[in-house]
Amino acid sequence: MQRISFAEMHCSIAQSLERVGEWWTLLIVRDIHLGLHRFDDIAENLGISRNLLTRRLETLVAGGIVERRAYQKRPPRHEYHLTEAGLELVPVLMALMAWGDKWVTPAGGPPVRLVHHECGAEFTPRVCCSECGKPATTADVTALPGPGAASGPGTRVLARRSGLAPEGS
Repeated sequence: MQRISFAEMHCSIAQSLERVGEWWTLLIVRDIHLGLHRFDDIAENLGISRNLLTRRLETLVAGGIVERRAYQKRPPRHEYHLTEAGLELVPVLMALMAWGDKWVTPAGGPPVRLVHHECGAEFTPRVCCSECGKPATTADVTALPGPGAASGPGTRVLARRSGLAPEGS
């Protein structure tokens, strides 16, 4: 199936999906975060073909999410590590995992438990307001146009509704 590019969409979610929205990509990021840094370990853990893993890792490296680090010169071998941008994807993965644990839990229950280092408690990730620390849910959040708001693919209707674009566009 041909993948559609979101590169022209003026939307942060679309731009994020452009970089990490392909099948396998978030699982590769997950595995690297969990300490699988070598190609063969990632391939074995996921059961992914080597050529597909190569392409996904190349995309992640080019996108600044993963970096390659040489660990052997002859033959050349590399490990894969998350960059700062990759590390900042981990809370997104935890939120996706919490959604999956609630709505599509595998048989036998959640396969992973998260423990907070600071307090030692098991926890369920949640999105909180960066200002007050209280949980942020769809019921108590309003989305408003930001400084980069524009009318274009993926934002045309929202721009029209917010008055950023004329009615006919």
